[in-house]
This record gives sequence, C-alpha cells and structure tokens, in this order.
Amino acid sequence: MNIGALIIGDELLSGKRQDKHMPVLIRLLAERGMKLAWVEYLGDDPARIEVALRRAFASGDLVFSFGGIGATPDDYTRACAAQALDEALEIHPEAKQLIEGRFGADAYPHRINMGRLPASARLIPNPVNQMPGFSCRDVHFVPGFPNMAWPMVAWVLDTQYRALFSEHPDVEQGCIAIEAREGDLITLMQEFVARYPALRFSSLPNFGTDAIPQMHIEFGFSGQPALVAMALDEWRKALLAKGYEVRDKPAS
Repeated sequence: MNIGALIIGDELLSGKRQDKHMPVLIRLLAERGMKLAWVEYLGDDPARIEVALRRAFASGDLVFSFGGIGATPDDYTRACAAQALDEALEIHPEAKQLIEGRFGADAYPHRINMGRLPASARLIPNPVNQMPGFSCRDVHFVPGFPNMAWPMVAWVLDTQYRALFSEHPDVEQGCIAIEAREGDLITLMQEFVARYPALRFSSLPNFGTDAIPQMHIEFGFSGQPALVAMALDEWRKALLAKGYEVRDKPAS
C-alpha cells in the first residue's frame, strides 16, 4: 500500500507560505517503519482538486490531504471529495454536535459548514479545537494548520494502519565511485536492478565538490537492511573489479 499526500493551498504555490507538512509526514511515517511514496501540491482550484481526489480514491493508496476543509469560500476540499466519490454532501450528525457544542448559536450560519461532509465520511478527532477532519475510504482529510494536522495524522496511523507498521524500517546505504561515468556502467546497473527487484537503486553523478573534487557518482540502495547490505557489498566489489576507486557515502 503506497502512501501519498495532497497538500492544498494557493499560498503554497505563490510562495507566501512554505510547506511544513511533507517533512513532518515523512518523520511520522518513518517512526512507524513506513515511507512516503508521492506528494502532489495543488492550488485552490476545485476542478484540479476533484481530479486529484478521484485519482487518490481509485489508487488504493493511503493518502493524507492537507488543507481546504474550513468554512471560508476558498475551502473547496469537502465538496470536491463528495464530487469525486459521487456522493451527496451532508451535515454529519457527530460533526454537527461537535460544532454546536463548541460554538453554540455562533455555529450558524457559517461554521456549521465544516460538518458538511461526503455521505460516507468518518470523523478524525481534532485535539486542538474539536473541529474534526474526516476520512473516506483510505483518503484522510485534515486541516492545513500544522498544530492540528500532525496529531490527527498520527491518530489515523495508530488507530487504522498498525498492520502496515514495520519493526525493521527501510534503510538507505551507498558508496561513491571516483572518476566514474554513468554511460560506462549502465549495463552493470541494469543487472543489479534485475537482481534486486525489491530494492530501489539510485545513481547521482557529480562533476566535483569541495570534499571530492574529481568527477564521481554517488550510488545508493534503499530497502530492507539485510538485503541492502548484501546488494551494496556486491556492488562495491563489482566497481572495484572494474578498476574504480570506491569510497564510503557520507552519512546524511
């Protein structure tokens, strides 16, 4: 089950705000032995949001959607989710109770709209101000405010996806080949990709740095620790056999 994120808001695309969600989501997943597969940034464009959500619902991925679930005119995510699911947008009875309980008569006429959700929605509790997020299938909608969104994401993971947790999370290890050129190593790279299909292989050429002034390539393997160690050991030996100087990859 791949894990993705939709991060919504014109302010991100205009540069008025910097996204803080992706690095924290990566950390929350890593703490549970999981990893992020993809991220998509979207402006406040209902047509694009609906298309992205249709794709997310159809993918079977676990997806977190950040932003656009408030009560202001530029909050389109709730309506787009309903349209993407071909469902009605309805006042969720539990959300109604939460909103009325917090705001009383001031819940009307606008704040109550935060409880207008797709018919199949399940609530995600908000520990900060009790205004819930919601889930539909494996797509989970949380506010754009970091102090609310992050504990809500953690709650979703811990209550609904423990089966995906790993006690042995993936690692990334690699090495550097001095004076190497990718064109000379494509066949060898293809052999290793075919030999280790469960691993991800990366090749990053560099024309020189202060630390390593020569042209070099930084190679990496990511996946389960034992398999990564095996592949890297074989890769280093293969590079040495071809006459390259091989160095350890600096710790990141």
